[in-house]
Amino acid sequence: MSILDEILAHKRVEIAQRKAVVPVEKIRAQAVAAPVPVGFNAALRAVPIALIAEVKRRSPSVGIIRETFDPAAIARAYEQGGAQAISSLMDAKYFGGGEEQFHAVRAAVKLPLLYKEFVVDEWQIWHARALGTSAVLLIAAALNDADLTRFFSVCHAAGVEPLLEVHDAEEMRRAAASGAQLIGVNNRDLRTFKTTLETTFRLQQLAPANCTLISESGIHTVADVRRLRASGIHAVLVGESLLRQPDLEGAVRHLIATP
Repeated sequence: MSILDEILAHKRVEIAQRKAVVPVEKIRAQAVAAPVPVGFNAALRAVPIALIAEVKRRSPSVGIIRETFDPAAIARAYEQGGAQAISSLMDAKYFGGGEEQFHAVRAAVKLPLLYKEFVVDEWQIWHARALGTSAVLLIAAALNDADLTRFFSVCHAAGVEPLLEVHDAEEMRRAAASGAQLIGVNNRDLRTFKTTLETTFRLQQLAPANCTLISESGIHTVADVRRLRASGIHAVLVGESLLRQPDLEGAVRHLIATP
């Protein structure tokens, strides 16, 4: 069993338990009553190459990323440094995230937020909207085509933007066929955790011309960002390399500095 399979199996049990406490009808009502979120895609397209800065305590591949972890302070530093959006991890068991962290980030900044989660049920999409998110991550490797169609429809009904994450050529072809407007290329293979920026450049050739293309994981330097920008990538999602820096605001400013 891969780490992705393990996470998804745990997630299905977790969400079933949460639905038993807060039924989908209740979370949907909370979502409908929530304020209209800030546009995610619009924020990314407002600059030559956008930064989605990630709030992440740990990961299965590297363990603890930042010892002193204050989600609100991290989010404020990202915003002050010039990030266009923030990704907040929702998984608690494997990534140390969760609803409390998301609330702290949402209260600290005005930027659009990405609900970074392993979505296996429409409950999570309504939950994301109720929390004040602008976009919801959907992972192609975790969902079949019927799931994607259904979850895209739920995202539309909930008023949040789906960001479809792909890892290989087949998933990019599925993304193109789905009509996805936001496509993230994860440079880290969720099955092996091998990471290379070449994944973005390879899959970019298969991406639909009108989509917003985001490169995720393995982005460490200004040179990486400039190389991605030169190739036509619209945004980068960066977490670990920023979170390991003592001066987060300065690290953001440096990473997205224009030539």
